[in-house]
Amino acid sequence: MSEKTDQYWKANIRLMLALLAVWFFVSFFCGILIVDYLNQFSLLGFKLGFWFSHQGSIFVFVGLIFFYAWRMDKLDRKFGVAEETQTGRQEQP
Repeated sequence: MSEKTDQYWKANIRLMLALLAVWFFVSFFCGILIVDYLNQFSLLGFKLGFWFSHQGSIFVFVGLIFFYAWRMDKLDRKFGVAEETQTGRQEQP
């Protein structure tokens, strides 16, 4: 593989690992491990620990999906592997 391809995949893996770490923190750490501590606080009338374990982690996960798509689009353009538009030409950065 070329050096440019290696850089592209390293950036992709680094982004994916960072987003997985955020997802793990929110869903496992906030939703399970420190749920009792978070229950001291409330959000929209619900205990915060309950909210994280039932809704918050899902909202964060959906947000991470959109963030990943946005960042990968920028990364694809940076490395010249962006998808073609309907006209058949690659988008320019």
